[in-house]
Order: sequence, then structure tokens, then C-alpha cells
Amino acid sequence: MSLNHPLTQVVLTIVLAAISVSSQNLAIKSEYKKGDLKLVHNGVAANIIVAPEDFRVVQIAADDFAADIERVTGKKPSFSTQKTANAVIIGTLGKNLLIDGLAKQGKIDVSQIRGKWESFIIATVRNPSPNIENALFIIGSDRRGTAFGVYEMSQMIGVSPWYWWADATPEHKDNLIISPGKKIGSEPSVKYRGIFLNDEDWGLQPWAAKTFEPESGDIGPKTYTKIFELLLRLKANTLWPAMHEVTRAFNSFRENPKVADDYAIVMGSSHAEPMLRSNTTEWKADKNDFNFVSNPQGVTAYWEERVRENGKFENIYTIGMRGIHDSPLIGTRSQAERIPLLETIFGVQRGLMAKHTGKPAETIPQIFCPYKEVLADYRAGLKVPDDVTIVFPDDNFGYIRQFPNAAERKRKGGFGVYYHISYLGRPLSYLWLNTTPPAQIWQEMSKAYENGMRDLWIVNVGDIKPGEIGMEFFLQMAYDAKRWNVDNQHLYLGEWATREFGAKDASEIAALMERYYQLGSQRKPEHLQWFLPTETPKKSDLTEEEALERLDAYADLRTKAESISKRLPDAKKDAFFELALYPIHSAALANERFFAAELAASYKEKWPATAHHLAKRSIDADAEITRETKYFNETLLGGKWRHMVSPEMGKGQWPSMRSTPPKVSLADFPAGGAGKPIPVEGPGAIPINSSNASAFFGEFQGSVSIEAENFQSKTDRKGFSWRIINGLGKTGDSVSIFPNSGHTFSELRRDSPSLEYDIAVGGGEYSVEFYLIPTQPLTTGNGLRLALSIDGGEPQIVVIDKETEVSSRKWTQNILDQTTRGRARITIPAGEHKLRIFAVDAGVVLDKIVIFDTEPPLSYFGPKETRFMRSRK
Repeated sequence: MSLNHPLTQVVLTIVLAAISVSSQNLAIKSEYKKGDLKLVHNGVAANIIVAPEDFRVVQIAADDFAADIERVTGKKPSFSTQKTANAVIIGTLGKNLLIDGLAKQGKIDVSQIRGKWESFIIATVRNPSPNIENALFIIGSDRRGTAFGVYEMSQMIGVSPWYWWADATPEHKDNLIISPGKKIGSEPSVKYRGIFLNDEDWGLQPWAAKTFEPESGDIGPKTYTKIFELLLRLKANTLWPAMHEVTRAFNSFRENPKVADDYAIVMGSSHAEPMLRSNTTEWKADKNDFNFVSNPQGVTAYWEERVRENGKFENIYTIGMRGIHDSPLIGTRSQAERIPLLETIFGVQRGLMAKHTGKPAETIPQIFCPYKEVLADYRAGLKVPDDVTIVFPDDNFGYIRQFPNAAERKRKGGFGVYYHISYLGRPLSYLWLNTTPPAQIWQEMSKAYENGMRDLWIVNVGDIKPGEIGMEFFLQMAYDAKRWNVDNQHLYLGEWATREFGAKDASEIAALMERYYQLGSQRKPEHLQWFLPTETPKKSDLTEEEALERLDAYADLRTKAESISKRLPDAKKDAFFELALYPIHSAALANERFFAAELAASYKEKWPATAHHLAKRSIDADAEITRETKYFNETLLGGKWRHMVSPEMGKGQWPSMRSTPPKVSLADFPAGGAGKPIPVEGPGAIPINSSNASAFFGEFQGSVSIEAENFQSKTDRKGFSWRIINGLGKTGDSVSIFPNSGHTFSELRRDSPSLEYDIAVGGGEYSVEFYLIPTQPLTTGNGLRLALSIDGGEPQIVVIDKETEVSSRKWTQNILDQTTRGRARITIPAGEHKLRIFAVDAGVVLDKIVIFDTEPPLSYFGPKETRFMRSRK
């Protein structure tokens, strides 16, 4: 029966008898006992009941829930109000007579969600009416709250949010039994949470246009319907649509805004696309006329048209102005001219909103994103209306550029974050594989939340695929910022693997992906070129040993992934290929392609036979990337993802923003001649520890190398503490200060939390080098500061990156290496000592400490960890 079947019979037969709702948590199980609700039992599915007057998104979610039950059990519920033993009753407060009647009579307690944003209750209720013996109520405070409650139940019965987008097949279950209880979905931590579809030229757009939605020939309403469903399943509510030149503007399809409203998705637009416009395709005049100085009437009319068309929908308006396609504002010659112009533009845009929505401008959701050069305008005093949310960007590589101070946090409009796990731009793009570690996302976004950035979070996901893992973790944090903390964030991959592939293989899969992210973070597969596109080619900074060790690590990862794939059930193999095997294979092959070519070049003269072998390895790896990608696009699931995945941009496109795969020809590496054996592992090193350290004093030069998380002891001060961040670090984990608020420690010995390490040296003057994760400072202008002392001496402050601005040469090196370094000089007597590290500013993430008695050699990772130092002769 249709979803619009009237509820008259049910509503008229509400009984006044007491109805009990258990306080225990809901649970899904397979065995029935008296009092349980039979969602599906012995081939019979409970009915689903939805009021015809409820929101369209509620009806959509109910339809999806019925389909999800069928995906798990093979049995699809009917939408009927006829007498039934078990029922699922779905509705929004104020939109469902049955629910409102029971709540009014005190039979269902909705006090925890009434008037709240996007909240829900899921509860079992006995005998809600004579027609129903046992009911599962899914009740939302508003339309999205109801939808989130429904999709929460879908996950509880075993349906992944990625059932379609990553082909994650749910495990079959004959019965779905719900034990009595309830579950509360409280208000989300961040009000607006969503994604930005971007740089879609080589994935999402050709896939939609040629494979999924050829009738539209573009990313149209059919594609957006699937994206909106995914967002709701991930409890997100906001979308910035695709906007490159290859894609027709979102609003050029007249159905798109209505589909977004049906799914209750809040539409916005990127930092460069004010007022819901897509300038690259919608601005039809000369791009030089997109100029508010010379053409204010034309630009204003352009904005007004969109507000007039879309003002009736739920939107977040981006205000301000930049040039066409992420370029600087034109028409001004200096910051002194630009700032007052932007303030004038704010007023014009807010007037348009008020005119066409009928609401005061200060009540309409708006954001201002000071991206790239605009951040300098904000720092120089640009006045943004107090009710507007200021959305600070990251540096395009996952490190947030600015955080609000205590005074700023009093703004009515609050703050948000625009974050990247995919990027087209300088110094080098990364569009192919997702290698931003969940630990990095956690560190940055937890820091943002703690510092008051809680009104809008948007993550640039490129084509969605293959950014599934990072995208979901970001949105999980936005929905519930307390779900993942410093102690448990490293467990996310295990939870994800359990849901997608089952408990049996989850820990092994999680370990694989953790290693994948660590290796990818050390150097992204798209960043293996050590020189920039405008520079003379040069060799990487890796030693031969490091390059070989890196190839060995990837080979081991690939072998383990293939082993898991072979033993997984057939129903799980496709999802594993998409989510794990293809990314692991591709990253391994990209490294093989690059480093085998580099080693071949270095061996060419002395070891021509080995050089020939390595050149062939590089060529074979390149060919295998092509084969693997062709399988993904053309063979997997009968070509479902044809045109979705591309390792490279189109030939000749964006040459100043991309690395170039090595071009290797066997003609340049003839076979024959001498060969050098290539070790599987690098040469071993003599382990040095407290029992034999003295034997090395006075023998030869060396270094103390310490992974920061391996401290002997720590001292907490005034509620602040150094804590280990598992999974964030180039060669191990890392440490940082928590809570991660913008705090400076002025009295180091008295106020500052500290770490202590045991070292032994031969005596003399040393360089102490600190390897940090290249975060941006919590307090603008401070740089990244910490301090050190030996044996309780006066702390020496080290300042790192105080003058390093985004796009500078130093910053470029930092983000490509995923490291920034600072150094101090210190005199240490011979013997064993206590090295103490003090926090100066919160927000510093320490990865490694290296103490040299000479200038440190150029090395990708720095020396391997020791605790004692081989001294000079």
C-alpha cells in the first residue's frame, strides 16, 4: 500500500491505557523472546506506517528503510495501516497525528527532542493502538531528525551508508528482532555538515554523463539523488555542488533544487561562488565584466536572479566576492581598496536576501569564507556582519589556517571550517587516492571544535570516490564531536572494517589501512616528484636504503591485502577492492614506478644490468596501474563505475599543478653488463641501549633519535597534558598538548606540561632538531613554539615557522614532506642526561627529536630511533 495511505483508522483507535517505553538501549538480534518486536520473523515483515502529511524526506527515508530490510532479509515490508502484530511508525513532531496524540497524552516522552535541531527518538512501544501489538517508533524533532533516525535503524540492521556508493553488501539475516528499549539522537555537534564536490573533470562528471545519467549528459538530478541519500545516511545536511567548467550549473537543471528540498539538503556554494551561483558556466558575459567596481548593476542583477529563484528553499548563502573560478577579485588595485568594496558587497547581497525571502537578513543562514588571499583581508580588519558564520579554510592539505580567538568566539554567527581531502592546485595536486590519515583529520577537526568552530564544516571530497573513509570520518566528527577522542580515534578504522567486512578480518584490515595511511602521509602517491613543475628535475631526498625500504613496505602491504581479498566472501570482494585493495595496489605501484626509475638512473653507469631490471619494474608498474584502473572502470560490477577513476588529469591539463610520472624506456637501459644485488631490507644497525652505550662513547660520530611518543615520563600542569596521538606521525605516532585550546604557557617551569627523555652523549655542543607535523599555529603570529632543557636547566624556547606563510617555499616543502623542522644549539656534558620538552603554545604536534653532534645529513625520515649517542672521537 502507498505511503500516502490515510492514518484515520489508527488515529481514531488510540487507547488511553498506559504505554511503557523501556529505558534500555535498543538492540538487534536474531532470536525472539516474549516482549521483543519482530521486524522480520519467519518470513514476515512488520508494516511501515507514515503519515501522508509528513515531509517528503520522511517518506523517502521510509521507502529506503523498507528496501534496506529487503536487502538484509529478502523480505520487504508493506506500507499498511491494517491490523498488524508489529509495525514501524515513522513521523515528525507536528506532522503525525498518532505520534502527536500519544505525546500529548504523555504516552511517549518526546521532551528530549522537542524544539531541538535534527534530533530523534527510536523507541519500542507496546499496544500503541488496538490495531498494533508492538511498535517501533522513529520520531524526529524536524524533518531531517526523522530521516536520521530512520537511517540510524538501517545501520543497526546491518546496511552500510556505502551500500551503493562502495557496493558494501550487507550480511544476510533471516530474522531481525528488536529488543525493547529506546535510543536518543541528540542535536548534532556542528549545525551544518556536508561536502563539496570539486575537480570533477576526471571522475564524477564523466561517470555521471556517460555511465550513470547519460540522459542528462552531466551531473544531473539522478546523480544528485544518490548523493543526497548518501549524505542523509551519513547524517550530513549540506552540499556545495560541482562547479567546474565541464559541469552544467546545479540550477541549470530545474529539478535539482526541488530534489534537494525533497531530501531536506541545505544547498550552499563554494568560497568562490557567492549567492548560490556557479560562475564558471552561469556568468555569460566577459569574465572581466564580473567586476563590482565597473559593473555593479550587472553583477547585482546576476545575484538577484538566483535569490529570486531559490529563496523559497533552505539555503546557506555564501557572501563576498572573488573572481571567476577561484581567482582574486578584480577591479581593485590594493587591499585598501578591496576591503571597503567587500563590505559594500556584503550589504548589497544581504539586501537581496531580505527582499526575496521576506526575512530579516540577520535571520538568514550565511557564511563568509576567507580563502587564499581573502584571509589577509580578514586579518587586516575586514568587517563581516556579526550574524554571518566565518568559515576558515585549511591550507588545502589538511591543516587549518586560522582559529578564532576568545573575543572572536563571541560573534553571533560563529565559525566553521572548509577542509580538503582532495585538491587541485599548487604546489602539487592530489586527486587520485585518499591518503589523509584519519588521525590528521581528527587532530585538526577536534582542535577546530574545541576552539569554537561549530557552525559549519565542509570537506572537499573531489569525486567522493575514493575518499569514502576520510569523508565519513569527517562527517562522523561533525555529527558527534565527542564520539572520537585522543584515546579512541585510532579505533575508527577497526569499527569501519567490522561494519564493512565483518569482525573476523576487521583487525587485520584496519592494520592494513593504518599502514596505508602512514606510508601515504609520508609522501602522497601524487607527490613523489621532489621538484615543482617549474623547476629543474632533481632526485628525491630518500637515500637508497630508504627508497628500498619504502618499496618493501608497500610490497608487504600489497601481499597482505591480496591475501585478505582471496579469503573474503564473494559478496564482500567488490567493496574490498574499491575501499582497500585498489588504493593499496595503486599507491604501491605509484611508488614502484617512481623509485624503480630513480634507482635505475643512479645505477645506469656502474650497474647496467640492475638498472635495466629496475627500469623494467618501473615500466611494468605503470602498465599495471593502467590495468587495475581499467578493471575498476570497465569490469567491476559490469562497468558500474566506468569513467569514475583516473590516476592522472588529461594530457596537458593544469601543468603547473601536477607531478609528472617518470618516462622510462628500456632503450635507455640496455640489458647486460654488471649487476648489483638489491637487498630486500636495508643494512642492519648495531642496537645501542643503556647496557652498552658506554662502549660507544669516543668511538665515532652519530646521533640520538627519539620518537616523541616514547617518553620516559611526563608532568601535567593545570589541566593540560601531553598525550599520544596514535596514527599521526611520519615514522610512528606523535604527541601534542590537550586540551587543544589556544593557550600559551608563560611560566614554563611552573605552568607548562612537560615530557622527559633519557639520553647519553659523549659531550660537546649539539644540534637538537624537532620534527613537527606541519600544522598552522593556533595563535596567529606565534609560530610553532616549544622549549627544551637538560637536567633541569633553564628552558630554551624554539620557534618554528613564525614567518612561514602559505604558498611560501618553506611551507611548500613542509606540506609535501608532511614535516616541519626547528633546531636549537645546546651544550651537553658527557654522560647520561634528562632531556625535558616543555609546551609553550598548544597546537604543536611533536613527531620526533634528533640530537646531532654534527650538521644532520639530508634524510627523508631522519635517523632511526636510538636513545644513546655515538660521540665524536
